[in-house]
Amino acid sequence: MNTMYTMMARILRTHLINSSLILDRVKMLSCLSVIRNRMISSHKSKKKIREYYRLLNLDEGCSVEDVRESFRKLAKQYHPDSSCSAADSATFIRIEEAYRNVLSHVIEQTNARQNKVEETQEEEEGEEKFKYNTPQHRHYLSFEGIGFGTPSQREKQYRQFRADRATEQVMEYQKQKLQRQDFANSVAVKDVRQSREQKITQAIERLVEDLIQESMAKGDFDNLSGKGKPLKKFSGCSYIDPMTHNLNRILIDNGYQPEWILMQKEISDTIEQLRETILESRKKLGNPMTPAEQRQWNEVCKQFEENIRKLNKRINDFNLIVPILTRQKVHFDAQKEISRAQKLYETLIKTKEVTDKSPNDIDQREEKTPGVKTGFLNWINLWKFIKI
Repeated sequence: MNTMYTMMARILRTHLINSSLILDRVKMLSCLSVIRNRMISSHKSKKKIREYYRLLNLDEGCSVEDVRESFRKLAKQYHPDSSCSAADSATFIRIEEAYRNVLSHVIEQTNARQNKVEETQEEEEGEEKFKYNTPQHRHYLSFEGIGFGTPSQREKQYRQFRADRATEQVMEYQKQKLQRQDFANSVAVKDVRQSREQKITQAIERLVEDLIQESMAKGDFDNLSGKGKPLKKFSGCSYIDPMTHNLNRILIDNGYQPEWILMQKEISDTIEQLRETILESRKKLGNPMTPAEQRQWNEVCKQFEENIRKLNKRINDFNLIVPILTRQKVHFDAQKEISRAQKLYETLIKTKEVTDKSPNDIDQREEKTPGVKTGFLNWINLWKFIKI
């Protein structure tokens, strides 16, 4: 019996050993297959990455800015919405896929390099921490460790280093600014900006419509005089838009006028007031004028010139906002306005002298007819001056 048990134990042991060996071999084969698949996939991915680099006309080791710049150029050339003859949607899809993969690959490589640099710096800092335990001299710790020699020599070298570093920073800033401007003028950014503006416009229109509907529901428009009545049709010139005409008519009826119309009216009223003022000032003085009255007249003329100068500035503002070119105004000349007032005053004096003459006898009546004619002509001339 003992011999039989020992034989059975040996047989079971051999079976267990064989089964464990088979399991180990299966595990090894699975691991080898995984490693083989990873090697094949990494080889394929490297091959694809190289193909992506070739498609973007780039070399391995390029920067993120180079990848973006190459993508911009190719997008301008192959984008379906561009006006280029080489535009192709399939090629653009391949270029976009290559851009994404290459950009992620470059970012991974950059991060890996930065991690390596940080690790080496940490190792160096740790070594220096344990290496240098004695305090250093003060001037060796200044100037960011730049330069060699005496402290004055190191200071000069540090100043030169700072100047060079500032120049490099300025050049880098200008380069980034130009790149941002180029990117801002790209097709994709313009499309995004236009879509954003369209969304904002639609949101404003919806808000205005909601406010109008809310006011109508509250009854804010019930007290209007024209409620329920149709708008009057515009039956004037056929070249003018009826909607624009109706809108302008509604604004004018409710007291709203464009700024340039109000400014035009202001300029006309101002020049008329200035002309009346200088004429009244001339009437108060004698004819001929005494030296004191002449000085007073000179002061009035100076004040009139200053007012004309201010009015001309107002005319400049009016010419900038007037929508019709033929409605623009020219500047007023102060000297011409003063001479005009003098002539008008002389005409008034002459007409007054003629009308003040009274006939004494019949002979003077015969001579009265040409005087009346001249008086009538003088009044006509006066009216012409006033109209000017």
